[in-house]
Amino acid sequence: MPIKYRWLALLAGSLGFYWFISDNSIIAFSILIGMSFISWLLCLLMSKKEKGRKPIFVILLLIIALPLLAFKEFQYISTTFFHKSTPLWWIAPIGFSFYTMQLIAYVSDVFQKKTEPEKNYLKFLLFVSFFPQIIQGPIPRYKQLGQQLVEGHKFDEKRFVKGFMMILWGFFLKLCIADKAGIAVNTIFDNFPTYQGFYILVGGILYSFQLYADFLACTSFAQGFSGLVGIDIIDNFARPYFAVSVKDFWRRWHISLSSWLKDYIYIPLGGNRKGTFRKFLNILVTFVVSGIWHGGGIKFIFWGTLHGLYQIFGELLNPVKKALKKALHIKDDSQPLRIFQSIWTFYLVMIAWIIFRADNLKIGLSMIKSMFTVGNIWIFTDDSLFSLGLEWKEVIVLLLCLALLFTVGILKEKGIAIRENILKMHIALRWSIYIGVILFIVIFGTYGFGFDAQAFIYGRF
Repeated sequence: MPIKYRWLALLAGSLGFYWFISDNSIIAFSILIGMSFISWLLCLLMSKKEKGRKPIFVILLLIIALPLLAFKEFQYISTTFFHKSTPLWWIAPIGFSFYTMQLIAYVSDVFQKKTEPEKNYLKFLLFVSFFPQIIQGPIPRYKQLGQQLVEGHKFDEKRFVKGFMMILWGFFLKLCIADKAGIAVNTIFDNFPTYQGFYILVGGILYSFQLYADFLACTSFAQGFSGLVGIDIIDNFARPYFAVSVKDFWRRWHISLSSWLKDYIYIPLGGNRKGTFRKFLNILVTFVVSGIWHGGGIKFIFWGTLHGLYQIFGELLNPVKKALKKALHIKDDSQPLRIFQSIWTFYLVMIAWIIFRADNLKIGLSMIKSMFTVGNIWIFTDDSLFSLGLEWKEVIVLLLCLALLFTVGILKEKGIAIRENILKMHIALRWSIYIGVILFIVIFGTYGFGFDAQAFIYGRF
């Protein structure tokens, strides 16, 4: 197609894709169209007014946010207090959480005059419905993505091949790590209290990597498919398990969500500008909102609050940590210190992930308690771990794949661009790598006859 009309092909493809993945649901499709149209129209109206902008902004935020809040919490409230399970299926279209966040960010940026409103509704609809990221993010800002979608791009072989490599990386993460680890994770978490003690530790560690690989696969697919058509999507992860504190973890984990929470919850509440107490309160509120966004019920609120408390206590203990380092003559850039901090941070995050994955808060707390009260350390020396659904060969493959993920992470931390280095290789070597990766995934990936394919985890949120 002529370059200036290629955005129409993207729009048609994105709407067709959304219609397909929502099982041809007129309701889901209508909610997407309706919410995007109202947001677009009222933002145009708001931009033309100097007076009366705030009431329009507040009304628009309520129109956008209340349906999501109802979807997240109604089921929990109905079940807990009225003992009725009445899911709001009519207000829970796929991708609803993600494009709601997009709309709130766009509306807020237009209100604050950080972004000029888009005058063409179809171009705005493409921004909201762009197929690689509508299901599970990342959550783009209009400034990052809007113009890219409509300006048209000539075919670029290098960008196309880099996108292709990202797609292969996504398949590796999903089929060789996330779904393989998910077999053991499901066995442990779905059969508590049969599996207690150190089984929970194993389950928590594996779930941490399953969730990371699963969500990183989503981002890799989004970046890869966008790269095929010359569009750049932001990185959503920056090696989060290398973080040296929980605060650092949230700079690296689900970056588009973390920055959204910072820009549209934490800073509007006052950030760190109104004293220490207000700063800590704002951190707690922000992470409670994060918990609510992830799901309904007390479990997710507890998970969010726990991460908020991690950060608060981390800051309160800074003087103690500085005094200890001084007394022990440990330098801030000490490699052993950094390794210890990363392991401790991973442990704290993993404890919170156990709550996140458990069926409910009570079970999650019981699982964590059993880690410290049931001393079945012998499961690491007999064949007990092979009762979790993975044979020893699959365990070896999983460990090798995790080692590769760890190695890639170290190289990226050092600023080594792996895809760029591959592109510099001789064509025969490049294609040997591509074909080798494909064969590895086909042979060792977790899928096929008798296997219950794992849906993407963040598709539920």
